[in-house]
Amino acid sequence: MQVLLNKNQVYLDYNATTPPATFLAKEIQNYLSTWGNPSSTHQAGQKARAMFWAGKQHLAEFLGCNPLELIATSGGSEANNLAIKGLYEKYFIDSKEGNNQPQRDEVILSAVEHPSVLAPMRFLEKKGLKLKVIPISPEGALDIDFYKKTLSEKTFMVSVMCANNETGNMFPIKTIAKMAKDAGALFHCDAVQALGKLEISLNQWGVDTASFSAHKFYGLKGVGVLYCRKGLNPESLIHGGPQERRRRAGTENPLGMACFGAVAKKGEEILKKLQPLKALRDEMEQNILSALPRAMVIGKPSPRLDNTSCIYIPNILAETLLMNMDLKGYAFSVGSACHSGSLNPSSVLQAMGLTEQQARSAFRVSLGLGVQKKHLDKFVPDLIESVKRVGAFS
Repeated sequence: MQVLLNKNQVYLDYNATTPPATFLAKEIQNYLSTWGNPSSTHQAGQKARAMFWAGKQHLAEFLGCNPLELIATSGGSEANNLAIKGLYEKYFIDSKEGNNQPQRDEVILSAVEHPSVLAPMRFLEKKGLKLKVIPISPEGALDIDFYKKTLSEKTFMVSVMCANNETGNMFPIKTIAKMAKDAGALFHCDAVQALGKLEISLNQWGVDTASFSAHKFYGLKGVGVLYCRKGLNPESLIHGGPQERRRRAGTENPLGMACFGAVAKKGEEILKKLQPLKALRDEMEQNILSALPRAMVIGKPSPRLDNTSCIYIPNILAETLLMNMDLKGYAFSVGSACHSGSLNPSSVLQAMGLTEQQARSAFRVSLGLGVQKKHLDKFVPDLIESVKRVGAFS
């Protein structure tokens, strides 16, 4: 499968967004002829509904779940908010209302969650719930001992991402989800960065909810899904019509879901084509460290996504380095794309022990379909040259 790339640019920012698959350009032309409202009962509407449902079915097959367990959203951020706020609104039990159960008024999350998880968790904190934050080691490992000690009959919900968007560090979701279930708590997983990079089987993960986004998976922006296991129904954040079995009001997006499903049909092919990325990533890191001995790869030796590299180089400002490299035709990032324009250094890197100054000297390179060895062989010497230039002015 090929993707749409700019021939004048070496794109190395796949964790921010992926270029769309080229075959979608042709498919979209066909999809656009099916423009009816999926809620309408006439033929035009039912054709749109069938297209929407087919896309959801293909995605469910790839994720290892039932299509009825997928709630269509506008993307990963909405999916995370729906899981956290929606489950709170529907299932939070306040012991003050006269029941005899202990009050589950605590939520647990990792110290490196995406802002779209952290912000709704802060929202629950304002509602009176207590936040318990699992520390992350400088090597990128989750503090399992802390997690074990923190889980209790007071835990309402746990939210831990599958893979971090900045460092690529992966967490043992199946294990920690079972621990939460044994404690009687709900478990949500932000799996946005895992889609298309890891084998996913939601029926085996044991999570209650999990979020996904199409534009991280060679699809279109503005569409995502929340997996919500059978029997669990979060309160809708958007009130209105009965769409998505009353779990998310608003006219469905048949085009976006059809494209999402079309890419999912090629999911196994994508995973196979991405297998060489680990060797390319490791070679790139080694070449950078050989030329810049004071540089450091953040998140090693803990398990990481094969495509992701977060590198700290002392005495440079990563934003300046990025702009310098952008002029040379390279696109990569400083931390999360969601923090772009923010003056604050990465909270993820600080949670892993870096100082504010060190966090400002770190950048992320993330690979994907279309990246070849020749691109990185050119990128590394250009990066080293730019580091020396930027460092001279720092």
